[in-house]
Amino acid sequence: MANYIAKSTNSLSFYLTSDDEKIGELIYEKWYASNAELKSSNGANFHLKPKGIWNSKIELKDGEKTILEFKLGWNGILIKTFFQDSEKSYSLRTEGFSSNKFILTNSEKKELLVAEMDTKLDNLNYKYSIRTTDEFESFRNKDILILALLHCINYYIYITTIVSVK
Repeated sequence: MANYIAKSTNSLSFYLTSDDEKIGELIYEKWYASNAELKSSNGANFHLKPKGIWNSKIELKDGEKTILEFKLGWNGILIKTFFQDSEKSYSLRTEGFSSNKFILTNSEKKELLVAEMDTKLDNLNYKYSIRTTDEFESFRNKDILILALLHCINYYIYITTIVSVK
């Protein structure tokens, strides 16, 4: 198991750390945009871009290659990864409609990660506490996946906020 902290320093950037060591960064082009950039601590850069009718699917690209995609479904966010040319499916869901806890499970419904949003927003900056399982920690691309999951969570919050306001 490992613990991570994701903090926004402003409305456009999130820093992911573990044991006070920077893991990576999620950077939005503008507030609540679907487009974003992931920067890992090893210097690799990835891009999140919307795709499909009404931009209903978001893809994570390594250059031109799609390595992850997600879309909002009735039971949460459906995620597919394509790391090392192997497709795997996951689900990210909340414990209720207004919950601040997000749970990542694999296709066998086994819990891999729990992200909990600090509900005390400080100057509109978000903070997430993230706990992973040993199985998740064994993933080769876990850092990229956690950063992409932050985008999934922010996307979910944005979409559900729009729906509840209208």
